[in-house]
Amino acid sequence: MKEVFHIISDGSCDLPPDLTREKNVTVVPFYVSFDDTHYLKENVEIGIRDFYQQMVEKTGVYPKSSMPSIRDYEEAFLPFAEAGIPVICICITTKFSGSMQSALNARSLLLEKYPQAEITVIDATINTVLQGQYVLEAVKLRDHGVSYEDAIARLEEIKSTGRIFFTVGNMEYLKHGGRIGKVSALAGSLLNIRPVITLKQGEIFPSGIDRGRKRTLKKVMDLLLEYLQESSLEINCYSLAVGYGYDVEEGLAFRDQALSVLHEKGYDIDELPVYQIGATIGVHTGPYPLGFGIIEKAIHSSET
Repeated sequence: MKEVFHIISDGSCDLPPDLTREKNVTVVPFYVSFDDTHYLKENVEIGIRDFYQQMVEKTGVYPKSSMPSIRDYEEAFLPFAEAGIPVICICITTKFSGSMQSALNARSLLLEKYPQAEITVIDATINTVLQGQYVLEAVKLRDHGVSYEDAIARLEEIKSTGRIFFTVGNMEYLKHGGRIGKVSALAGSLLNIRPVITLKQGEIFPSGIDRGRKRTLKKVMDLLLEYLQESSLEINCYSLAVGYGYDVEEGLAFRDQALSVLHEKGYDIDELPVYQIGATIGVHTGPYPLGFGIIEKAIHSSET
């Protein structure tokens, strides 16, 4: 059966390759480099585990990422333009990358040859594991037979509800990348200070600092609880996931602890997916980011 529409995302979505294949999602990879010269396609020429392993082993080396090219997007769009299948392309927040501009340029070039092609490029205003959750909501819309136009409208509606609450292992990568100057200035040179950060509507905001991992993770949990308490929706109306970097065991332990706390607070939640944060964001956070991604579901359980 012909697809209602096809979903494409840049590699910032950080969904496991097996899952994107299962869900029939095309991913246009970012590139990563440890020497400013040789750039490798993420999940194609370098795996995420290998990326983090190199970060851990090469202390003081700060890898860089590079966005997909116009040509990368052209190659991704072309089969669907030829087949007459509409495309929804979901890109990382434009505040972090020019990936969306590459996609828009590729779209313009293809429309010259295939003027009937339908390609909608969406600024997700989010990234990493949260972007992956957003992509999976697009999949649900497609698989429920929602029309192309209605799916786009619903995706635009829910993206402003997306939040990432997270912390990192130390300040070094954030300082080097210049991503959160406010937090760096606030922390100064205090020993063992770690930030707690919120991402919303495409930008990152300092949400506190503290000493030690346990204390900052508690603050991350508190931010999630505060978000849920202020919401008019039940928890089952949200897609919620844990994102981790190098340390999978820590990610799983944090997931189990979060489920325990949520149950204690009276939230009816049975599962909490755990995904690995990829290189696109990992180059800025270092090897030990950990936190939550949450966004409103495109289809609530009562509608299915």
